Amino acid sequence: MSVNTESGAQQLEWQATRAANWLIDLVFPPCCGHCGRVDFRFCDCCRRKLALIALDISARSVENLDGLCATGPHRGLLQDALQAFKYEGATGLAGALATRLCAALQRQSWPIDLVVPVPLFADRLQERGYNQSQLLSQLVAETLDINSSAEWLARIRGTRRQARLSQSERHMNVKDAFSASARVNGLSVLLIDDVVTTGSTLRECAGALRAQGASAVFALTVSHS
Repeated sequence: MSVNTESGAQQLEWQATRAANWLIDLVFPPCCGHCGRVDFRFCDCCRRKLALIALDISARSVENLDGLCATGPHRGLLQDALQAFKYEGATGLAGALATRLCAALQRQSWPIDLVVPVPLFADRLQERGYNQSQLLSQLVAETLDINSSAEWLARIRGTRRQARLSQSERHMNVKDAFSASARVNGLSVLLIDDVVTTGSTLRECAGALRAQGASAVFALTVSHS
């Protein structure tokens, strides 16, 4: 009986959330994150343009990482797409962005055993409703037939938003913020994230994975700034 009651409560909560979101969209209709077209989080025209953006792979060196590359600079249409994907609920962009990641990864000679997304802390995940990096990592893993796990790397404390911090503040903000499972021992891990700026978050993630015996850690992001 308690299970049915809980299920019914969850259903009512879900319906209430849908109704609230419908009312919000009615009063404040969504706009395309790039061109501003009304009633679209990201319109079909801009999606087609996004698919045509050529790879502009950028590699850099970051402590604890055996390799790091991004598919293009964080500007223009690519930046707008990531903004909509990350903050505005345009999760339908995951496929196009993951396609870029797969294409970039196929140009690398990295031996990968496991794909892991950069994790969100619980309160941030609850606020956003999804982890954009996890959506990408799942699609990359499925496309390339590589194992994937979001449970083997965790963010163990809340952090401030990196975009608002200086380089030194970014480093301290994420220091010791991650913990990895011992199951990564002996595995070559690919970290997936949306954007890399200073590399502080990826460095700390990689450090946690190495502390549990990961044999190598690589990182792939959609864009770099």
